[in-house]
Amino acid sequence: MKKFVWRLQRVLDIKIKEEQIKRAELLEITERLTFAQSELLMQKRILTETINSLSKVEPKKRLDSQELFLKYSAINDELIENLTMKVRQIEKEQKDKIGEIIKIKQFRKSLEKLREETKNQFMKEQEKIEQKEADEMTTIAVSRRIMNKELVSSAELRS
Repeated sequence: MKKFVWRLQRVLDIKIKEEQIKRAELLEITERLTFAQSELLMQKRILTETINSLSKVEPKKRLDSQELFLKYSAINDELIENLTMKVRQIEKEQKDKIGEIIKIKQFRKSLEKLREETKNQFMKEQEKIEQKEADEMTTIAVSRRIMNKELVSSAELRS
């Protein structure tokens, strides 16, 4: 029986490898997103804690600290805004990468399905060929027996 060889196997292998690479890229993007989100949360927490600690101080003593806080607050607000934009950009990047992975996965699945269908068709054709060969061998064997019987019976008639 012939071995099944699928011409598109190389394409399927490439798509599998491509999907693995995209998944690794997605993991890296997700790690960056997690880091940026935690950094953003930390900056917001620092700002909140500073506000809370200032609100506990007496108004007369708070004036110097409040002036320093206002300067720091402007810088911190800008940092928070930059981090928020960075998080949004990474989230978009992550969404795009997930879309790429889904497209590759769908293509890979359709190739795998096509491969399976082609293999099943190949197996059916091979079974038909084998059955035809077996039928031919049986026909030849039966024909030989009949011819041998005729030869034997004609030889017996002559004797």
